[in-house]
Amino acid sequence: MSAPPPYPGPDSKGPPPPNAAYPQQQPAQYNTPYGQPQNTSTVVVTQPAYTVVQHFRESPVRIKCQFCQADVVTSTFYETGTLTWVACFVIAIVGCWIGCCLIPFCMDACKDVVHQCPNCHQQCGRYNRM
Repeated sequence: MSAPPPYPGPDSKGPPPPNAAYPQQQPAQYNTPYGQPQNTSTVVVTQPAYTVVQHFRESPVRIKCQFCQADVVTSTFYETGTLTWVACFVIAIVGCWIGCCLIPFCMDACKDVVHQCPNCHQQCGRYNRM
């Protein structure tokens, strides 16, 4: 067996030094108004974006109003919705059509809940029961 061929280099005695093919790059230097060099570097930091999904239910919730940008607790009121009408028709079909079918219109538990901003009075959300 013969010895391996010599490494290329100034003395050919050993392997080339690390990163010999890729020399280190120096950061760019700019002269300041006083003639002294200044090293500059730019750091870019990105924040992860997140979305808050607000679930509106029966009770008031704390939100940041998308209309007036105020941090408020919503005011709620009830409106006749789909569940109210379905309950009315079911009661009427069962045979209570004389006046009992109007009971769902008097119950808040059958109505939809509307959330509005107490500051600007815009509708911020709605909870549909059906």
